Amino acid sequence: MIHRQEAVIGGRVMSIETGRMAELASGAVLLRYGDTVILATVVGSSEPREGIDFFPLTVDVEERMYAAGKIPGGFIKREGRATEHAILACRLADRPLRPLFPKGYRNYVQVVITVLSVDQENDSDILGIVGASAALSVSDIPFAGPVGAVRVGYINDQLVINPLESQIGQSRLDLAIAGTADAVMMVEAGAKELPEDTMLEAVRFGQEALQDIVKMQEKLAQAVNVAKRPFEAPPVDEELKRKVAEFVHPRFEAAVNNPDKAVRSAALGLVQRDLVETLGSEYPERMKEIIGFYEKELKSYVRNNILDRGQRPDGRDLKTIRPISCEVGLLPRTHGSALFTRGQTQVLSVITLGSPGEEQILDGLGSSESKRFMHHYNFPPFSTGESKPLRGPGRREIGHGALAERAIAAVIPAQSEFPYTIRAVSDV
Repeated sequence: MIHRQEAVIGGRVMSIETGRMAELASGAVLLRYGDTVILATVVGSSEPREGIDFFPLTVDVEERMYAAGKIPGGFIKREGRATEHAILACRLADRPLRPLFPKGYRNYVQVVITVLSVDQENDSDILGIVGASAALSVSDIPFAGPVGAVRVGYINDQLVINPLESQIGQSRLDLAIAGTADAVMMVEAGAKELPEDTMLEAVRFGQEALQDIVKMQEKLAQAVNVAKRPFEAPPVDEELKRKVAEFVHPRFEAAVNNPDKAVRSAALGLVQRDLVETLGSEYPERMKEIIGFYEKELKSYVRNNILDRGQRPDGRDLKTIRPISCEVGLLPRTHGSALFTRGQTQVLSVITLGSPGEEQILDGLGSSESKRFMHHYNFPPFSTGESKPLRGPGRREIGHGALAERAIAAVIPAQSEFPYTIRAVSDV
């Protein structure tokens, strides 16, 4: 049976329906806004995954090129790895959803957002958040939603809900906000030097606007009336927790409060090793639980030190920053280079200028065909003293690179003044 709800959001009708497609998924909705249409599905495993201490949620965005009436470029002529836009949309949807699952939930949950039609005026990323939340709301998976989401622009000194893609270029603000009926869950924004009061008003404006989207999902869930599967968090072994706390707390004082991160990490590694050797013989089958309790006690110790004593792990108070230094012109044959150091964190950034013909070609669903300013971020394992296989940039690196790119793009000269293609690379 098909159930449908709709509301006017930002002057245009948004509709959500379930029961038409993907009937074997735990939850599925078809969401339409203008002529942009997405299918959001969710499937949850019936049993928890054994041996893990995290919630195994994945969010994937599949952009079908037919959605924009395009055939993929290249020789293969089919969709390949996710575009940067799709990866950023995955991260955007994940952030407001993840905190709303029960604590201790270990069942695998996969959200897939498939973009079926794009009118190049209503972007699919915000719709992906709404669709994923709606799919979870009509499923039997425990979820403390629903979540609404909108984009807020600032055009001609007026706040605008879900500005069209053709209007974003005129907007001094591009703010994505997601929230429940009574709380803001996620804010992501790029702006052109707006005052703080305007930003706060934009958040309030967006939170009010998304309430209609939340109500629409609540009505849809009531109409479907699917009971949520029962879930109880696994019991905590208080005795084992107490033994871990009694062992580590006397040792944390010397191990944690060291200004040198490498020395601090080595000292904490010894504490963990001694803990495993001491309690491991008594509880040989529960090593993961022991390490889990250790990590929680360490987090609690550091947090309490900050709140009660105003002291961070390296000895700083709450207002002192680590020593900062900047060097420029380190690499002789590059167009520009700089080394930024804060404490033991370092980033080497290098700039390359190219001709207009070297702009990045965007083979995606958007109306933009190229990009003249790019920022790429690399986070190799040696930067944290680890050894891992190098597999190319992951979602985190792509997301962090886009974050910095968004911050700098507002102050890049106009193409009429500076026609070069600009590539910035930041190596941590």
